[in-house]
Amino acid sequence: MKTLPLSAVEIKGDFPIFARSMRNEKPLIYLDSGATSQKPRSVIDAQSHFYEHINAAVHRGAHLLAEEADAAYEGAREIVANFIGAQANEIVFTKSATEGLNAIAYSFGSAEKGSRLSLGRGDSIVVTEMEHHANLIPWQQLARRTGATLKWIPITSEGRLDYSTLEEIVDSSTKILAFTHQSNVLGTINDVATLVAAAKSVGAVTVLDACQSVPHFPIDVKALGVDLLTFSGHKALGPTGIGVLWGTSSILEEMEPFLYGGSMIESVTMTQATWAPAPRKFEAGVPNMAGAVGLGAALQYLSDIGMENVHSWEKSLTDYALSEFAKLSGVSVIGPLTSENRGAVISFTVDGIHPHDVGQVLDQHGIAVRTGHHCAWPLMKKFGITGTTRASFYLYNTISDVDSLIAAVKSAQEYFKV
Repeated sequence: MKTLPLSAVEIKGDFPIFARSMRNEKPLIYLDSGATSQKPRSVIDAQSHFYEHINAAVHRGAHLLAEEADAAYEGAREIVANFIGAQANEIVFTKSATEGLNAIAYSFGSAEKGSRLSLGRGDSIVVTEMEHHANLIPWQQLARRTGATLKWIPITSEGRLDYSTLEEIVDSSTKILAFTHQSNVLGTINDVATLVAAAKSVGAVTVLDACQSVPHFPIDVKALGVDLLTFSGHKALGPTGIGVLWGTSSILEEMEPFLYGGSMIESVTMTQATWAPAPRKFEAGVPNMAGAVGLGAALQYLSDIGMENVHSWEKSLTDYALSEFAKLSGVSVIGPLTSENRGAVISFTVDGIHPHDVGQVLDQHGIAVRTGHHCAWPLMKKFGITGTTRASFYLYNTISDVDSLIAAVKSAQEYFKV
């Protein structure tokens, strides 16, 4: 079993992409894992092996390939369940976390009137001011369709939730409280226990966007106490096109399907149909089998290293990066300035330079970062900015990567003479 911290080269050696060169023959320094992570060889090989040796439609055939495909697909479901402390029948494979969040919103909007999942006038949906568009727009649309009111928990100037407003915002009208575990812009890790307690006190359902948490620190869904959770495979070393929707058995039983077709039914006549139990009732059509297998391999890789080790290493990187950023003049970090309850994401602005220009200078040094509004326009407006440059770290990053980032930011300031 590998453990962190390792030699930088040891971890990067598992990821083929780090063998390539960037502009000006610079080595790749990848600081954009908040957008998508790189893939270790084991994940690439797992998908290739599926297509080369097993490929068949799952849950449909009785031949050997179909049996092996079923085993590989359901085996991946078991890995996912174990990774987040769930049961396999609570794991729904989706194409992305975004699809999972939309599926929840659609299902609630389709709930029979009078059920605890249905919404109407007089009900409210609560989100936070730091949400990614994927955990904001579906709730905006659900509120519009049902007549419910959308409310949000504000953030402080430091980029943390203002919990003093909870009792005013989460009240007897609240049916859903949907929030991010860790902000993709600020790095802020929210107090799940406090938010869940507020929701439970009024009987509201909790939905957790765990895209930025599941890949980076240990998660136990039962300990968190939320009702529903989503995350994407591609941010957790896995392939694109595969995501996870987790829910308690009771809520998945209550929820309506969001896709209809083959494999999700129990029985069908020409006039009606009944649904198979979860998770199958949410997985209509031939699923992304190779993607699920690849995700299983990714989470196994992370498990072999240990998520406590991943989190500890990222905290070390974040502590060091924040201390180095604090030494720069004309550079502002947006969000918490310490690593307490904070993930390995640092968004910053440079006085006198547009974030896109900063990103382009960094690119000349072989450094890949994200620039722009990060799918969080309301958050940008809250801080009175149009965007930031964002560096997001992962287990394959090193102290020397941080040093290169700081040097490149200084280079941008010199280039633009600010």
